[in-house]
Amino acid sequence: MKGHTIKEWVLATRPWSFPASTMPVFVTMMFLWSKGMDVNWWLGIMALVNIVLVHAAGNVWSDYHDYKRGVDAPDTYGVRILTDKQFTPKEVLTLSVSLQVAAVAMGLLMVWQTGITLLWFGLAGIALSLLYPPLKYAALGDLVIMACYALLPMLGTTFICTDNVVPQVLWLAVPVGSITVAILHANNARDIETDRRASISTFAMLTGRATAINVYLFEMILPYCWLLIVALLGNVSLWTLLTFITLPIALGNCKQMLSCKTEGIKAIATLDEATAKLQLAFSLTLAIGLIIEALT
Repeated sequence: MKGHTIKEWVLATRPWSFPASTMPVFVTMMFLWSKGMDVNWWLGIMALVNIVLVHAAGNVWSDYHDYKRGVDAPDTYGVRILTDKQFTPKEVLTLSVSLQVAAVAMGLLMVWQTGITLLWFGLAGIALSLLYPPLKYAALGDLVIMACYALLPMLGTTFICTDNVVPQVLWLAVPVGSITVAILHANNARDIETDRRASISTFAMLTGRATAINVYLFEMILPYCWLLIVALLGNVSLWTLLTFITLPIALGNCKQMLSCKTEGIKAIATLDEATAKLQLAFSLTLAIGLIIEALT
């Protein structure tokens, strides 16, 4: 791994996407605190670090396979580290394996400190991460993302921090997961033609771009409608409605996606990154609402 700076190695992991993995863990910790539970903060921090390692490993693992499969090419949008010859495929593969080994080592340490239940969450996460490329090519990427970056980490974090699985956190997994899936969907809606050329299948390809645009709009609006309903029903605190502060960002993303109809796919070239920024803003305001609940 010679010839690259630390900054270049870090950028190769696509750190702009990390809110998709860190925010579910952070929100879960704040949710547990808001419910008056005894939270093991040290293990929670370990979970945050671990999921970053898993996410980073998964990103470069996916980039390696996308390049080998021809999904990423010199004329495609998105990741450029291989198509622009910034890194060699061997370097990217080695980086992914190294990060995965580090993640597994930390995961086993957390299993030793908590219990065997966590092992099953970890094995499921690792399996989905390694199988993500072929599953993504078979139009199952959206489901994998919902599992890996909402359901599994949020349920797993409840066990890590409290020694119990707390299913009530799934009320928050729906809005958080919807935005995370929208990151991938924005990417796939943009890349329909080049993905078809690479002989893969995505959900956006199956629906066509017109429907894919509407699906993205749904994924943007669902989190706010969902939280409003479950808050009014008393399943979550009304303080979670602080997330509505971020609604203008979501509407801006919707406007950008709709502009694709008249301006072409260039209009949504960076919509995946914009959606990741919404994830960060939405989840932080959600966490702030939970913190206020905990303090009042």
